[in-house]
Amino acid sequence: MRVSDGVEMIEFKFEVFGKHSTLNPTLIWDDEVAILIDTGMPGKLEQIREAMREVGVSFDKLKAVILTHQDLDHIGSLPEILKETDGCIDVYAHQLDKPYIEGTLPLIKTDPSRMSKEAFESLPEDLRFFYTNPPKAKVDKTLEDGQELPFCGGIRVIFTPGHTPGHISLYLKKSKVLVAGDAIISVNGILRGPVQRTTLDMNTAIRSLKKFLDFEIDSVICYHGGLCNINPLDQLRDLSKIK
Repeated sequence: MRVSDGVEMIEFKFEVFGKHSTLNPTLIWDDEVAILIDTGMPGKLEQIREAMREVGVSFDKLKAVILTHQDLDHIGSLPEILKETDGCIDVYAHQLDKPYIEGTLPLIKTDPSRMSKEAFESLPEDLRFFYTNPPKAKVDKTLEDGQELPFCGGIRVIFTPGHTPGHISLYLKKSKVLVAGDAIISVNGILRGPVQRTTLDMNTAIRSLKKFLDFEIDSVICYHGGLCNINPLDQLRDLSKIK
């Protein structure tokens, strides 16, 4: 889905536990480079390539992947992307989530050692495999709050911990688009606060929302729920008042 010039919200549909869901990585590009923000579940390389082809962007133009955080459905296809490009892509993430992405530490939310035997065995077979053998990749460059990357008109890093220790969101300066990661979700274009079931520190996650109010935002891309362009700043102001 085209969000703005040079900004495409990718839609990966999948089913787990009988429920249909969609993941929404973001592709941004200009005349020089293409940048992918998050990569979906493992096995999505060809869908990423096809999504780029559909908007007229060559896969060879992809020069960086930015991970908003460490979760399996965000790291997912990164190892395949790096293998396909002979590692000629820089990977960016926050320092606090780096050891999990690199595999030095197990992913917090999908570590089988943190689960009961019954809970683990109730998972679909493919998820059991990925929980036991999570995707991992070297993080080339770590990011910090307020940092600006010089890609595609400028990408501002917003440190929004809570969902994970090193969760970040990204503000695309040229298009005034907020890529929120999992800091918030969207339901039919209406923004909702952090999902408690998947958020490690709700109090911190809610405090993080106030950082969004420092930006002029025309649209929000949520990894879960997709696009919100209905008075997003007003909605964010309301969310920042959650107690």
